[in-house]
Amino acid sequence: MQKERINKLRQLMNKMSVDCFLVTERANIFYLSGFTGDDGVLLITENSCYIITDKRFELQLSSEALGWKNVLTRDYIKMAAKLAAKEKMVAMAFESSLTYAQYDILDEEAICDIVPLSGVIEKIRSIKDETEIAKIRYSCEVAKRGYEFVVKLLNDATSNEITELDVANELDYFMKKNGASEKSFETILATGEHTTWPHGTASDKKIITGDLITLDYGYYVQKYTSDVTRTFGYGEQSAEVKKIYATVYEANLRTVAAVKAGISGQELDYIGRQYITDQGYGNYFNHGMGHGIGLSIHELPNIGKSYNENLEVGQIITIEPGVYVPGVGGVRIEDDILVTENGYEVLTDFGRNYLEV
Repeated sequence: MQKERINKLRQLMNKMSVDCFLVTERANIFYLSGFTGDDGVLLITENSCYIITDKRFELQLSSEALGWKNVLTRDYIKMAAKLAAKEKMVAMAFESSLTYAQYDILDEEAICDIVPLSGVIEKIRSIKDETEIAKIRYSCEVAKRGYEFVVKLLNDATSNEITELDVANELDYFMKKNGASEKSFETILATGEHTTWPHGTASDKKIITGDLITLDYGYYVQKYTSDVTRTFGYGEQSAEVKKIYATVYEANLRTVAAVKAGISGQELDYIGRQYITDQGYGNYFNHGMGHGIGLSIHELPNIGKSYNENLEVGQIITIEPGVYVPGVGGVRIEDDILVTENGYEVLTDFGRNYLEV
């Protein structure tokens, strides 16, 4: 699996006229090598693959990174420059997220040219193989259980008894008991007026009857994350909230239905955004339509006004229209969608109908 990924990277390296690639992003290191250690770098040349790390990971490397040349040192960047010189490399690509301190060392030590690049490995990562798809599908199944757990928790709770943080913490415990390793971002559990904040994290506010609730959560399961948002009522909601929900739900359905290989993120954004605008809420949708997910919570491709790259089979994206009206409430419905040869598959096909608990 990793061999095929490295071959793809080398093909891109050849097109970009670089003969070695310094990899420093943790997700990219794992993707290419299988190494899960939290320190070290990769150097991939035309003929060799090096993992440069230190003695803490010596035994770990023997089981995780078969076929790689292991170099143990504390001077990762300096060693990468030495290896490139030893192999007589002419141009080294490095990830543009390199820290300034690391760049300073590389610039000082490298004999070859150094070239900053962004999104190269991420582009390869955006096309998921069958193993990755299966892991994300399972991550979404665990997310479904988490949503059902939260609904039951709130059904059983008494008004003014439980806080936003209580629910977020209970969900965290449940998800980890059910196979998740960690959350991929801080869980958003927003109620009442807080739902009008698209990224309002959980607070100590108590949940009371009549509150609107937005739950946005993502958890890593077997290294791959889901990303789901559901909005529902804790008791009866106003006619305006129900209208907003119906608008966002329809925008979600229309956008998802248009997902297929060959359509651009820009086109998908327009479909959902235009429907929301036609319903009179265009000024209250203030973020992009979605993004890729996988080893990271935000990956390629991007789904928004400025992104005209076409979707490809094997990519997994979110579709997340939202309307946030101050003084009324905010609604977002987010699903994870696999681009297939015949169109799409909804991996989070649960809990999207309007609900009051």
